[in-house]
Amino acid sequence: AAPASYLPSPSLRGPTFSRGVGSARQKALSLPTRDLIRAGVLKEKPLWFDIYNAFPPLREPVFRRPRLRYGKAKAPIQDIFYHEDRIRAKFYATYGSGQKAFDLFNPNFKSTCQRFVEKYIELQKLGEADEEKLFVDTGKALLAEGVILRRVGEARTHQEGGPVSWKSEHVDGKPQTALEENQPLKAVPQDQHLGAAEEQSKGLSPP
Repeated sequence: AAPASYLPSPSLRGPTFSRGVGSARQKALSLPTRDLIRAGVLKEKPLWFDIYNAFPPLREPVFRRPRLRYGKAKAPIQDIFYHEDRIRAKFYATYGSGQKAFDLFNPNFKSTCQRFVEKYIELQKLGEADEEKLFVDTGKALLAEGVILRRVGEARTHQEGGPVSWKSEHVDGKPQTALEENQPLKAVPQDQHLGAAEEQSKGLSPP
């Protein structure tokens, strides 16, 4: 027979053992504590060792990592929200993202929105509490520094208005070639006008 230290766990030996006392005693043999006592590593038996042998548990107390169960989160995950996000959202809704691209290669680059947020917080620390007035005063302060802000509607009309009016002026007129535009008007002799008038009068006179 194999020694007690080499006996496998009852869960690995199949369903040959019943769930009664016999299987519980076999579980007691597989405990590493018994092997340590036989090897002389433990000089004294633990206090619970005799009780464990007399009343062995039905299931061996082995730690098993619990399985992770994935499903719906019980507690709602709160969104991370900053005070600056409200200012940025209102800025983009009013002025848009702008035509200037972000220079990611420049570590000291600050977008217009970031400058607006910093100026807004700076004016807010001075004691102003009205958000609408703070928003307008921030735009005026940036305008004094040379930053021109255009609202979303104004920027679209400015971009669409110029080219359309220029095209409408040229579509209505008669198309001319480049040679006709550059050549001066030729003077018609006076005798030619008189001759043409006489021919018209002869054709209209009765026979």
